[in-house]
Amino acid sequence: MSKKLMRLIFTFLCFSWFGTVLMTQSSAAQAEHRSVGKELDVWVSKTEQHLVPAADAMPEDKYDFAPTVGKFEGVRTFAEEVKHLASTNYILASTVLGEKPPRGEQNEKAPDSLKSKAEIMEYLKGSFTYLHRAVASIKDNNQTRTIGADRSTSWLAETYGSEAPSAFKDRTRPGLIVDALCHSWNHYGQIVEYLRMNGIVPPASR
Repeated sequence: MSKKLMRLIFTFLCFSWFGTVLMTQSSAAQAEHRSVGKELDVWVSKTEQHLVPAADAMPEDKYDFAPTVGKFEGVRTFAEEVKHLASTNYILASTVLGEKPPRGEQNEKAPDSLKSKAEIMEYLKGSFTYLHRAVASIKDNNQTRTIGADRSTSWLAETYGSEAPSAFKDRTRPGLIVDALCHSWNHYGQIVEYLRMNGIVPPASR
C-alpha cells in the first residue's frame, strides 16, 4: 500500500470519526433540550388525568349538589364547578391561540345550554383538548411576547369581556397556561370535597 493511499485512508477515518462525534453531541444536545411548551403539556395531561375522572365519578343525579351545612351560602353546584373551570380553560387557551372562544365564553362562564352530565363531561374533555392545542402553539419565538403585543385592547375586551385587557395584555402565553392549570387544581380540590361529602372516594385516591 502506497503512502499516499495510506494518508487518504487516515484522513477519511479522521473525518468519519469527527463527524460521528459531532452527530453524537448534537443528538445529546437535542435530548437535553425540552421546550417550555412540551413541559407545560406534561402538566396539562397530569391535570386532565385527575380532573376528568373526578368529574365523572359524581352520579348524574348529584350533579346539582351544593353544600348547605356550614359557610356555603351561594356556592356553585357540582355541575357549575365543572363548567366554570372548563370555561376558563377555553378562555385562556383561546387567548394563547389568538382565537375567539369556541362557544363564546366570557367572564369564566360556560354556555347555559349545558345541562346533562354527558354534555358537561364532553365540554370538560374538550377544554383540555383545547389546552393541549394552545400549549403546542407556544414556540421559542413567541413564548416571551406579551398578549398585548399581539392583541389590541379593544379586541381583547370584545372577545373575552371588559376585564380582559387588564387581565391579559401584560401576560405571556406560558403564563396563561399556568393560570389555567392553577385554576383547575383549585377547583379540583373543591370537586374532591363535594365527592367526599357524597360518600364518594375520588378516583385518584382509590
